[in-house]
Amino acid sequence: MKRPKTAFFDLSCCEGCQLQVANLGESLLDILDVIDVVEFREVMSEKWDKEIDIAIVEGSVTDEHAAERLKRIRERAKILIAYGSCATIGGVNGMKNSFDLAEIRKYVYGEGHKFFPTATTKAIHQVVKTDYFVNGCPIYPPEFERVLKNALQGIPYYVPDYAVCVECKLNENVCMYDRGVACLGPVTRAGCNSWCINNGNICYGCRGIVSNPNEKGMKDVIAKYGIDMRLIGNKMDMYNKCRELKHEG
Repeated sequence: MKRPKTAFFDLSCCEGCQLQVANLGESLLDILDVIDVVEFREVMSEKWDKEIDIAIVEGSVTDEHAAERLKRIRERAKILIAYGSCATIGGVNGMKNSFDLAEIRKYVYGEGHKFFPTATTKAIHQVVKTDYFVNGCPIYPPEFERVLKNALQGIPYYVPDYAVCVECKLNENVCMYDRGVACLGPVTRAGCNSWCINNGNICYGCRGIVSNPNEKGMKDVIAKYGIDMRLIGNKMDMYNKCRELKHEG
């Protein structure tokens, strides 16, 4: 059986999600048995300019050049998978949407700012049709493997739409709020097995906000522990600023 031609691409990102894939170890060998990787900048120098069965794209769209490149990738690909927070929800690049773009350019690039065009940050699905999503910063490897298997079989994959707190309770973690620390677990999509909290960190909301968050419950918790709502808002904007934009794909 012919293995599907698969290419990994990156837009505006740190490429950490590609590293997650490259570091899969023995699981990566199993993946390579079922797909033919024709382009993957982190691990190979070869390029592929023909049609692709599966395009796996990391990074957000931050200028017109990236938007046009993404559209060309979409035209060549039968299936497009967005992976990582930057690709699926805009990620940290979306923070610039809170500011005047002209001022941001001057601040970052100084006198040479006119040579560096920029635009409102968008997630991939806000520019082109996207078939599968692997959320997280970085991606959670077991979820990436599930999504890829589903894509190969033509089965839909739905990012869980319940809070990280569900997984956190199942893992018997002590609530971060009980430790006096603000956490976005109550409003963030699950699917990561609460791995940040499992390792003593908080949830930063990198998987996106659930579609119907329990706002009252969240406000009650915030009030109970005397946490400033502005702090929660700032934490949410760290990854989720692009949620305010309409979808164009």
